[in-house]
Amino acid sequence: MSFWTCESVRSAVGGVWAARPQGAGELAGVSIDSRTIRPGEAFFAFKGERFDGHDFVGAAVDAGAGMVVLERPEAARGLSRAVGVARVADARKALFRLAKAYRRRLEGVKVVAVTGSVGKTTTVRLIEAALSRRLRVTASQKSFNNDIGVPLTLLRARASDQAVICEVGMNSPGEIATLAALLEPDVAVITRIGRAHIGHLGSREAIAREKASLLTFLRPGGLAVIPADEPLLDDYAKTIAHVATFGAGAGADIRVSDVRTEGGRVRFTLGGRSAFEVPMLGEHNAMNAAAAAAAARRFGLDEETVRAGLAGASPPANRMQVREVGGVTVYNDAYNASPESALAAVATFSESARGAGRRVIVLGDMRELGEFADQAHAEVAEAALGAGNIDALIAVGPLAGAAAERVRREWGPGRVASLPDVEGANAARAADLLRPGDAALLKGSRSMALERVEQALAGRGAPEAAPAPG
Repeated sequence: MSFWTCESVRSAVGGVWAARPQGAGELAGVSIDSRTIRPGEAFFAFKGERFDGHDFVGAAVDAGAGMVVLERPEAARGLSRAVGVARVADARKALFRLAKAYRRRLEGVKVVAVTGSVGKTTTVRLIEAALSRRLRVTASQKSFNNDIGVPLTLLRARASDQAVICEVGMNSPGEIATLAALLEPDVAVITRIGRAHIGHLGSREAIAREKASLLTFLRPGGLAVIPADEPLLDDYAKTIAHVATFGAGAGADIRVSDVRTEGGRVRFTLGGRSAFEVPMLGEHNAMNAAAAAAAARRFGLDEETVRAGLAGASPPANRMQVREVGGVTVYNDAYNASPESALAAVATFSESARGAGRRVIVLGDMRELGEFADQAHAEVAEAALGAGNIDALIAVGPLAGAAAERVRREWGPGRVASLPDVEGANAARAADLLRPGDAALLKGSRSMALERVEQALAGRGAPEAAPAPG
C-alpha cells in the first residue's frame, strides 16, 4: 500500500474515522497551515501558542486538503466538500507518529541532523548548498527544529532523495533525544556548546549532555561531526566509531586557518591547503562551513564540489545580513542571540563595518539565561567597550539596559541610549537614533524582534541627520 493514502495515514497515527474518505484517498503530503496547504495534502489541526488549527479546518478543505486529522470532530461540520476526517487524542503527537512511520520508508535516504548552541540554521544551509551540487536533498525550512518542525521536514522528504538535513533544537531537557530517536541520523553535527538555554539547564555541562544525546541515536557506522576544542564532548565522542572534528587547533581533523573577511565574504583555508569562502561574515561562519564540509565529505563529494557549494550558499534571513536601509548600513543579526553569538556578532561588526559614519550596536535582551543573564549581558557590553571602534550603543530591554550602564559610565550619556522595547513607536525612536552614513548592528533574542528597527528605517527612506547618541 502507498504510504500517502488516507487509510495508511489514519492507521499510522492511530486515528478513528469521524468521516470516511471517498474513493482511493491518495494524498500529496501533510500541512499544518491552511494558508499554504497544497491540494491533496492532509491537514493536521492542533492548538498552537497563538492559533488553534481547528478554527481553520474549513479553510484548509476549501484550499484542497485531501484529509483532516483533528481532535474535535465538530470542527469538521459543514465542510464545503466531503473529505476523510480522522479523530485522534493529540494531533501534535499524531504528526510525530506519522513521521516515525515515514522514517522507516526512507531506508535509502541518509539523514543529517544538526544541533548546537549557535549556528544550527546556517550550518544546515551550508550542508544543503554543498550536497545539492550533486545530490537530491530535502532540508529544514527556516528554523523548523522542534517536535513539529522536525517531523514536517521528514515528511517533506521524497523516496528519491539521497539526503535529508534536519535542524534539531531544544527548549527543555530530553527534547533532543526524542527528536534524535525519530531521525536515527547517519550524520550528527554539533556546532558548538554555548550558553543558550542555560537558564533551563543550569550549566554548560548539562547543555553538552543534551546536545550529545543526538550522538546516541546515530545509525551503525554513522559519523559524528563535533568541534575539536570542546572538552565537554570528549567522553561522548569516545563512544562513537567515526568522528570528524573541526576547529582552529592543530589537532582538528578539518583545521580552519587564515580566516579573513573580504568583500562581504569570509575566506579561509581548510586542512592547511585548500581555500574556501562563504557569502557570510565572521570567523564563526568559517567554523560552520568546516562542519558542513565534514558532513558533505561523508557523502563522497569531492573537494571542488564542496567548495563550489559553500561559495554559492545563501545566508538565512536575519543572520548577519548586510544591506543599506534608509541611509544606514544595517548588519541584521536579529534572528536570535546567545552570549556566544552576540560576542561573535560584535567582533564581526567591529572588524567589518566601514564608512564615514559611526558604528552603532543595537543590543536587545538575550533570553533564557536565568541566573547567568546579568553576567552574559555584561560580557557583551564589555566587548563593545573593548572593540575600540564602536561609537554608540542603543540598549533594548531591561537586561541590555542594565548592562549599558557600565558603557554609559565609560563613554558618557551622549553615546548610549536605552529603550524598553522596539514595539510600536519605539521602533521609530530607535531608527531616529541612527544617522545617515552610520553602520548599525542589530542583535537580540527572537522575542525582541529587532528587525523592526530595520523596517522603521525602510519606512522613513533616506533621512536627514537626526539626533543620536554621540
